[in-house]
Amino acid sequence: MIESLKQKLTKLPVQPGVYFHKNSDGEIIYVGKAAVLRNRVRQYFQNSKKDTKTAALVAEIADTDWIVVDTEMDALFLEAEMIKRYMPKWNILLRDDKSVSYVRINMNDEIPYVSFTRNPLDDKATYIGPFYGKVAVEKALRIMRKIFPYYVKPYNGNKTLDTDLGLTPGIEVDKSTAKDYKRNLRKLIRYLEGDGKKILHDLENTMHDEALKGNYELAAEARDQLFGLRELKKKIVFSDKEFLDISSDQALKQLQDSLGLEKPPRRIEGYDISHQSGENTVGSMVVFINGAAVRSEYRKFKIHTSRNDDLKSMKEILTRRLRHKDWDYPDLIILDGGATQVGAVLPLVEEYNIPVIGRDKSGDHSKSAKVKIVTSTGNTIELSGSSHIARLIARVDEESHRFAITYHTLLKRKSMLK
Repeated sequence: MIESLKQKLTKLPVQPGVYFHKNSDGEIIYVGKAAVLRNRVRQYFQNSKKDTKTAALVAEIADTDWIVVDTEMDALFLEAEMIKRYMPKWNILLRDDKSVSYVRINMNDEIPYVSFTRNPLDDKATYIGPFYGKVAVEKALRIMRKIFPYYVKPYNGNKTLDTDLGLTPGIEVDKSTAKDYKRNLRKLIRYLEGDGKKILHDLENTMHDEALKGNYELAAEARDQLFGLRELKKKIVFSDKEFLDISSDQALKQLQDSLGLEKPPRRIEGYDISHQSGENTVGSMVVFINGAAVRSEYRKFKIHTSRNDDLKSMKEILTRRLRHKDWDYPDLIILDGGATQVGAVLPLVEEYNIPVIGRDKSGDHSKSAKVKIVTSTGNTIELSGSSHIARLIARVDEESHRFAITYHTLLKRKSMLK
């Protein structure tokens, strides 16, 4: 072990977090999570016996960075996001597919249930993940079930022990309705997607509003859920604080320096257009906060003003989005497109003082597409594909493209069924 790394390991904190092992070229080769960063990261460099693959990984490690979070569940969220962004080679080589899991909830079912799967399908269900530690996620959901009761199997109307324990919504004993159950499931989904801070705020408002209206049962439900979520932090799982220390994400700092921003862009929004020969034209807005995707903030748009004109479509999306003062405004907008697209939306965002860049791929949405950005001044910057900033921009762009394609495909299917 080189001396600089040895010294760095003495500064490891005793808090949960995500760590990044790097090789001598500064490339991230492995991302992992830890309940206690000091203990977990130091284990790699102890003289204990290791399997062949782990020993080979350790031999490549020249540097290690980390990000501290509040809880182990926060580390799960962040680990999943960072693996998606960087696709480190050793995560792929060491990964056991049986350990990768998604939480599945199909809100289209009359009475949904919550389950785990390793293979998400295109079946209109909601899939949350991937998570790289099924045991921890299962433990989190067991605790969450006491706050937002749910079914774990297809509903058959029979009373079970879970009913008596209060772990189901009690539709089978007329304690709740399918409508109320789905309302609470949506809260569970938002929490699992990392929207805890907003959920707590909403529950507090609901508790006060329903009490003022005299709806004491609804007020009590919101109160119990609010207190339950606050207690979760003490039980190891979720946090009501943001799960990524913005000062620790090198990509955000590089964006600030490259674009001359006053501060690292906390909220980034990505936009894309999707259609097929002008049919079922849609647009997507994806949101990354502190470098990580926040799916509860995503928005989709059905285009009204044009069918086969991407510039007009993009302008329509931005116009409609900026009218929403109830949505936090972004610190940076990333468009799918080059100088023409950036120039088209500049007049719309100037009064809001929101910087805009475009990722110019000339239609190439492949994983190997170069990360070339166009700034609002018309300058073109070509980035190294392995750099932090390139990885983040590519992740935002690919996610906005995926989200737009998904919505377009949905509308296309609906039109074919008419």
